[in-house]
Amino acid sequence: ERLDIGRREFRLLEILLSRPGVVVGKEQLMAQLFSFDESVSTNALELYVSRLRRKLEGAALEIATVRGVGYVARITDGG
Repeated sequence: ERLDIGRREFRLLEILLSRPGVVVGKEQLMAQLFSFDESVSTNALELYVSRLRRKLEGAALEIATVRGVGYVARITDGG
């Protein structure tokens, strides 16, 4: 099924899927998603994660939060 996602959502998914099952820290994600001249908070990252999760509902992929650390992509049963 085709998924309509934005550039940063795609990049976020790409980063997480390049290391499935491995926790990727928020700071690392921030550095890879946003340029140094952009003034953004971790709230922006959380917004992209939230949007991506919503778009992936029902897929065999989960983006889980590791509290205080970051996020991890996990393959699920799709249900």
